[in-house]
Amino acid sequence: MVILLSIGFWQTDIRIQQANKEKTTEEVSQVPVSREAFIEKIAPEAQKLEKQYGVLASISIAQAALESNWGQSELSAKYNNFFGVKSSAGQPSVTLATKEFENNQWVTINDSFRVYNSWQDSMASHAKLLVSGTSDNPQRYATVVQATDYKTAANGLVTGGYATDPTYADKIIHMIETYHLNKYDDK
Repeated sequence: MVILLSIGFWQTDIRIQQANKEKTTEEVSQVPVSREAFIEKIAPEAQKLEKQYGVLASISIAQAALESNWGQSELSAKYNNFFGVKSSAGQPSVTLATKEFENNQWVTINDSFRVYNSWQDSMASHAKLLVSGTSDNPQRYATVVQATDYKTAANGLVTGGYATDPTYADKIIHMIETYHLNKYDDK
């Protein structure tokens, strides 16, 4: 009988350990992270990338915060994609639901997003995209990179077609002003 009870407790313990192991990154990442902590975490990387590529740190930080829900979205928490960057053929990817603004309304679609090894890789890829543009238009985001102020850069994101949200520039500007992100800019 003692042996049977021991086996029962042992199996229960194994099931509890397995259940704990099966918690997804999403569940773990739901622990609230302060917005200030997120900013402090990524600001040095944004400043480094500004020096290297010319993209204002405030723009990188604001976009990362907005696109990733302060690092809490599934795409950012599990796949290190802070910017909602779509994948191209041959790149590591994951298909997730996303909202797009089409024909004057929000629709939910499934799309293929880039998977990164680290959030730093995501930030570097974002800066490179803004500098290099797209294969169909290498100058697509030239206004963003050449901007010396965050308002011009934010509006350049919209005119370049970075997001389908018609209020995207306003959201980026509001985020920069609310959290004083322009203090990280070097230009």
